[in-house]
Amino acid sequence: MKKREIQELKNKPLPELEKFVRDGREKLRNLKFDLAAGKVKDIGGLRSLRKDLARALTFMRERQLADK
Repeated sequence: MKKREIQELKNKPLPELEKFVRDGREKLRNLKFDLAAGKVKDIGGLRSLRKDLARALTFMRERQLADK
């Protein structure tokens, strides 16, 4: 993810972040199954997706703590 994309992710409203995480987890699950089946050659995409999900979860947690 580039800096601009990270800033856009950080500025998204909470419902959009939740949708991003939900969709990302589904995509990650499918990638793991494809990897086990031998369909995926580029495992770097798996790592970057995990990092993107972690970023989104971090931004969500920051917002939750800021609201308190």
